Amino acid sequence: MTVALRPFRDEDADAVAEACGDPAIAHYLPFLPQPYTRDDALAFFRQKPGDPAIVDAATDRVLGAIGSTPRGTGTVEVGYWVAPWARRQGVASAALEQFSAGLFAQGLQRLYLVTALTNGASQRVAVAGGYVREGVARAASQAADGSWQDMVVWARTAGDPPGPSARALPDLPGGVLTDGVVALRPIGEEDGPSTYQMRSRPDVSGRSVVGTPMDPAVVTRQCAESVSKWLAGQRAEMTIRDADGGTYLGEIALFYFEPLLREAMIGYSLTPEARGKGCASRAARLVTAWGFEIGMARMTAGTAPDNVASQRVLEAAGYHREGLQRSRLPGPDGTRIDNIQFAKLRPAAT
Repeated sequence: MTVALRPFRDEDADAVAEACGDPAIAHYLPFLPQPYTRDDALAFFRQKPGDPAIVDAATDRVLGAIGSTPRGTGTVEVGYWVAPWARRQGVASAALEQFSAGLFAQGLQRLYLVTALTNGASQRVAVAGGYVREGVARAASQAADGSWQDMVVWARTAGDPPGPSARALPDLPGGVLTDGVVALRPIGEEDGPSTYQMRSRPDVSGRSVVGTPMDPAVVTRQCAESVSKWLAGQRAEMTIRDADGGTYLGEIALFYFEPLLREAMIGYSLTPEARGKGCASRAARLVTAWGFEIGMARMTAGTAPDNVASQRVLEAAGYHREGLQRSRLPGPDGTRIDNIQFAKLRPAAT
């Protein structure tokens, strides 16, 4: 779909009212009146006449809106929304690229936008538009439930190169890694209940470096924020599922702690029903191979000395024991636990 930007017209008011009544828009733009009416749309047209409509270039149908607010000399904050009938078609990315180019042509030097940590779709738009992640502004926006949420800050400057911003961790090829037995997919908000149920088990939380919050809503939010960490190049978190039926078997993640050294670490957990069937080794092999494909030179993992099952998983996945790191891991009640370090090197080119 080819998009165009043009001023709003009064005849667009019904479409805007319908779009702004969508729960997703209302969730991320809680300042909008609800229910959102035609009169509200007309008032918006009058208040911000410089903010254009995003329309289908072929039919002139309204697809969304984009605009800017001055934030100092040479700087504006950009915002956008897309109607439910136009999502997942590249509409916002195309509009952001056009709008940004127009702002730079006016002499502006810095454009920035903010996205909720849980709004993965909007963060992908920012990346596609060449905006670079600068950090997280804590408690920067009030959510629909009245709580204050952290926001990711993205910016593009007049001197930045064209095209999407660089990513250290690309998306999975086709959105999935599979060997026909297990399938790995990016973890999301919908995986929160299953993930909480698994992580809260003592035999899982007792092996976790971070631990599991005793609140399923917190774990669900962590799952929803996973896409933000992935786009930031920090970690790629995935569910492990049965390739045929899609049954939840556990989770696995690639942690990119050492980008300068091109070294990443993997970690995993399984539900009791999935253990002893080779699922973790299969998942580890898939993630490790993907890590090498995207440029990792060395993949590592670690286990407590008494976690023999996990050591066998890594050995089956082709990892080699390198040694014992004393007091490497946090233990219960402020203690420290030794860690057995495993590693696998990228195969030499043939």
